[in-house]
Amino acid sequence: MTQTEQYDYIIIGAGSAGCVLANRLSADPSTSVLLLEAGPEDKSMWLKIPAGTTKVFQPGPLNWGYFTEPEPSLRGRKIYWPRGKTLGGSSSINGMVYLRGHPEDYDQWERLGCSGWGWKDVMPHFRRSEDQQHGASELHGADGPLAVTDPVIDDIAGRLFIESAMNTGLPLRKDFNDGIQEGVGRAQVTIRQGRRSSTSIAFLHPIRDRANLRVAVEALAERVLLQGVRATGVRYTQGGTSKVAVARREVILCGGVINSPQLLMLSGIGPAAHLREHGIEVALDLPGVGENLQDHLYVYYVAKCEKSLSLNHRLSGPSLYLEALKYFANRSGYLNIGAVQATAFARAVPQATRPDVEVSFRPMSLGISKNGTISLDKFPGINASCSLLRPQARGRIRLGSANPHDYPLIYANYLDNPADLRVMREGLRWIRRTFETEPLSRFISSEHAPGEAVQSDSEWENFIRDAAQSVYHPVGTCAMGTDHMAVLDHELRVRGIDGLRVVDASVMPRITSSNTNAPTIMIGEKGAEMIRAAAPK
Repeated sequence: MTQTEQYDYIIIGAGSAGCVLANRLSADPSTSVLLLEAGPEDKSMWLKIPAGTTKVFQPGPLNWGYFTEPEPSLRGRKIYWPRGKTLGGSSSINGMVYLRGHPEDYDQWERLGCSGWGWKDVMPHFRRSEDQQHGASELHGADGPLAVTDPVIDDIAGRLFIESAMNTGLPLRKDFNDGIQEGVGRAQVTIRQGRRSSTSIAFLHPIRDRANLRVAVEALAERVLLQGVRATGVRYTQGGTSKVAVARREVILCGGVINSPQLLMLSGIGPAAHLREHGIEVALDLPGVGENLQDHLYVYYVAKCEKSLSLNHRLSGPSLYLEALKYFANRSGYLNIGAVQATAFARAVPQATRPDVEVSFRPMSLGISKNGTISLDKFPGINASCSLLRPQARGRIRLGSANPHDYPLIYANYLDNPADLRVMREGLRWIRRTFETEPLSRFISSEHAPGEAVQSDSEWENFIRDAAQSVYHPVGTCAMGTDHMAVLDHELRVRGIDGLRVVDASVMPRITSSNTNAPTIMIGEKGAEMIRAAAPK
């Protein structure tokens, strides 16, 4: 027998935006909220330790462990896409970098018909979530739940990279979130006192005891229930039992760029011909569902260096146990390190009017296998990755079957536009010039990847096709806008269906020019405000 429950709001997905919504909507004690999460509780210690990213990044019970379909422009390789499958979602497994992007990103959203999403409009929502280490200002908030702090580790290699980048002409930037962006410096992170500040830790755990909030883990949403053109609830399974939750007000999808369009299509909302291929009855022909997929692509540049610069030996073998003792004794040592120790936003091609690449520097070098496992190199090494900020390529998400337990198909279409390849190539050349510049160059023994033999355009491009990986910033598959492919209106409501919204990274019509977690948290804040404003008075 199917169990039935009733709530005012049903939130599907306890990720970066879902935890924000659960906090903000349940703040009204007169409303009831159900938060569904397909993964387990976030109890693993690796989710709390900053350096634990390398553990939870790999496929496992806390990670969906997706792969793209073979990518034609990347030698037919399937590219690994980690996605958080636990409370906090991908904010529980990411690199903890806090970057908002460029003001022009949001002003472009507004020009695309997303009224109220310009830079000046989204700024209050960024500020609302923030507990900024340096206090409140016009740009930053200090009363929010989310810790935003300077990196604890001030490594020598990162300082040398910053100085060398400045010697190539980049200005020093103390705050990448000030609306200017171009420059080099230390990006802030979502870490508080040696512990990851995921959205579950920041927004959800402090309010778990609210009587009007129910959090259901290991609960997989299978279908949004519809009556005509209105969403009325959700069917989900938990512990082998089929359950139905009825929403008196709204159903809100926060499953992310893969799972939100998947659930819409499983519910009969999406491209009609594709749904019929899988025997799904079409409730609404909405061709944009699953389209407009965008992601940042990156390539590692690796150099061998003096041992004093590299953390390879400190974070492996017997030395790792010493670092663990330091961390558990007083939260000191290199287990406090985030995914990036220095950041540069640069213009790789001459005609760029603002930064077109993000360069992330790390005082270590590592490899990622085809199955998503990470291993540090045996030699002392450092690396910098070049990330393409505004890709022209567009991909899509498609159903693999009508079974909600089956993974959908991911077609990223990386580098299917020659302009993307050019920007990536010139960005890597910028990294090489920086590594060859004093003072960093003094400590470099040799270039490990791509190697000094790579010089011509075609040689660089071959290296990129062989080595490129996802930065794990997919967005856009339930885009808001006003054109015929828009899935949502500017208030994140599914076009043609009442009582149904999407609030996560999939709503972005264009990818932001930096890491996407901070913008997704902002979307959660703004979405919550819109939902509360629409509530019956």
